[in-house]
Amino acid sequence: MYNFVDMLSHARTEMEVIRELADDEAAYRSLTASWFEHSPLLDMIKFLAAKKIPLIITTDHGSVRVNNPVKVIGDRATNTNLRYKNGRSLNYNKNEVFEVKNPAEAFLPRTNVSSAYVFCRGVDFFAYPNNYNHYVSYYRDTIQHGGISMEEMMIPFVYMKPK
Repeated sequence: MYNFVDMLSHARTEMEVIRELADDEAAYRSLTASWFEHSPLLDMIKFLAAKKIPLIITTDHGSVRVNNPVKVIGDRATNTNLRYKNGRSLNYNKNEVFEVKNPAEAFLPRTNVSSAYVFCRGVDFFAYPNNYNHYVSYYRDTIQHGGISMEEMMIPFVYMKPK
């Protein structure tokens, strides 16, 4: 299992050196492609192809580049993910989110009796009102996951059959 691309997307948000190396989407894709071309994963794929072994490659989730902040307020127990929130007493604009008031109906875990979930759509991300401008500028144009965009929810896979 390889988790490099997911780790790189988080590092692009959190580490200044990666932010400079991959300051836009084209640079991020180039860095990802360069890693793949020099990775043991490519060597493994070539080895399996030489042995005529079919291969299926997939992922556990997709991701999306976020650009639009959406305000949300939660208590200290609310999770920190930028694309979904789970907690009690969440405050938000209902027109800006996809809400799940009864987690059991969506097959989601209920952490408390009054737990609810809200998910970002499209290219939105959650930002708290305190230090709002700082967090908006910090997370805008980063790659995130956990929301309900098509890019995150449709799981791609490829079946490769050696020739």
